[in-house]
Amino acid sequence: MTLDDLGPRICIMGPSNSGKSTLAVAISKARGLTPIHLDLLFHLPNTDWQPRPRDEFIALHDAALGDASWVMEGNYSWCLPQRLARATGLILLDTSTPASLLRYVRRSWFERARLGSLEGGQDSVKWNMIRHITVTTRANRRRYKEMFERISLPQIKLSTSREFARFYHVEGLHR
Repeated sequence: MTLDDLGPRICIMGPSNSGKSTLAVAISKARGLTPIHLDLLFHLPNTDWQPRPRDEFIALHDAALGDASWVMEGNYSWCLPQRLARATGLILLDTSTPASLLRYVRRSWFERARLGSLEGGQDSVKWNMIRHITVTTRANRRRYKEMFERISLPQIKLSTSREFARFYHVEGLHR
């Protein structure tokens, strides 16, 4: 399965800090698709990742789905059905918990202008996010695997750093 097989509306899902935003931007540049970062729709700009009201988020999410082409990254399972109904392909990132933790700390401490960062926000290491990555992600990982097996969309799963590197190379993507 190649990136071209996924069509013009690609969903990228996976654990927090698995590389979804970076991959979405790389695909958007290479394929001319609009990148949509669900965390940026869910959280209010110029805050410390404060959620916006759920109905506002869903309205923004559903409006973005109407575009002809996009690469949308993020999970937010309560609005996944309408996203998958509109998507033409799916990429699941199954990054290990240690790799996600490392990415989280690195981006919080060293990457001030990272892809997918909240406008006017400041990333910092938070205990609730560390807990989310180390505890909540286990259940999410099982759900994503089951969902991936059920969905009939063209799909790609990337789990290891070697698979990521090969995918970027083969598809001509740049970080």
